Amino acid sequence: MKLSEVAQKLGCRLERPSDDEISGVAGIEQAEPGQLTFLANRRYFPLLKTTRASAVLVEEGISLARDPALAPLAALRSANPYLAFAHAIELFYQPPRYVPGIHPTAVIAKSARIGENAHIGPYCFIDEDAYIGRNAVLHSSVTIYRGAQIGDDFFAHAHAVVRESCRIGNRVTLQNGVIIGGDGFGFAKQKDGTWYKMLQTGPAVLEDDVEVQANSCVDRATIGETRVARGAKLDDLVLVGHASRVGANTMLCGQVGLAGSTKVGANCIFAGQSASSGHLSVGDGSVVYGQAGLPGDLPPRSIVGGSPAVDSRLWMKFTAALNRLPDLQRRVRELESEIERLKT
Repeated sequence: MKLSEVAQKLGCRLERPSDDEISGVAGIEQAEPGQLTFLANRRYFPLLKTTRASAVLVEEGISLARDPALAPLAALRSANPYLAFAHAIELFYQPPRYVPGIHPTAVIAKSARIGENAHIGPYCFIDEDAYIGRNAVLHSSVTIYRGAQIGDDFFAHAHAVVRESCRIGNRVTLQNGVIIGGDGFGFAKQKDGTWYKMLQTGPAVLEDDVEVQANSCVDRATIGETRVARGAKLDDLVLVGHASRVGANTMLCGQVGLAGSTKVGANCIFAGQSASSGHLSVGDGSVVYGQAGLPGDLPPRSIVGGSPAVDSRLWMKFTAALNRLPDLQRRVRELESEIERLKT
């Protein structure tokens, strides 16, 4: 595809030394001649001088200084190079398409209902009274429990599970090993010290355009429901505890854990390995840094880090002070020695 055509399809302004043929996309360090790359993080700015790519998606105002020994680099100017690169990938890579049909090893209950154009792969199981909308793909070994309700354009990768009575909206994707609606962690202490398991009666609900990535779990509630709102994205190994709520377009990165009854607002970001205590609320637009631990509520648009989490600016001061701690300790010892000397 000609570079000018790529620019047109992506809605970018092209600054070109030539109208090269573009054969694919790649990261800025791995790109070869004939490939398109992107610059969205300023820390990679020096690589503009040395990348072997033929063209780069880049913001307005960034100059393209080049190593004289390398070919010129064409610029596709975009207000959002990362989003433009996401669309560029789609120009050169087509994911597998799945032919509608039901594999002979699949087991489907008589009362289950499945919409048109569904692909039900090997060893899938769909239980009584389950409903799945149009254009679904259940790859292989996918299990849909009794009474689950699933919308159109559902895609479940191998070994995904949707438990009984859970509700899933349109255009939802479950990556490998996801479990929606597994039992929440509910146990009551008995007089003899043993734990009594509480029934987990409330379904997990995923609204439209949610994606849950590999081996993550959205637990069902003891009573009520657990809800993940439209457009939310959950990374690998995320746990959403029973009766929690995740707001619209919120992102939970890898290994995030929300304890039971956590309420997270819309457009929040929990970075990797961050976590919340149970029964707290996080306001809309908040950002929780990686490995931070929330002990209490956060107002809207908070930015916090550390464990226990504090305002990010204060956390940065804590971190800077911690790096100076050995030197401060040495100076205190020296001052203590000087005081003892003066006493004598």
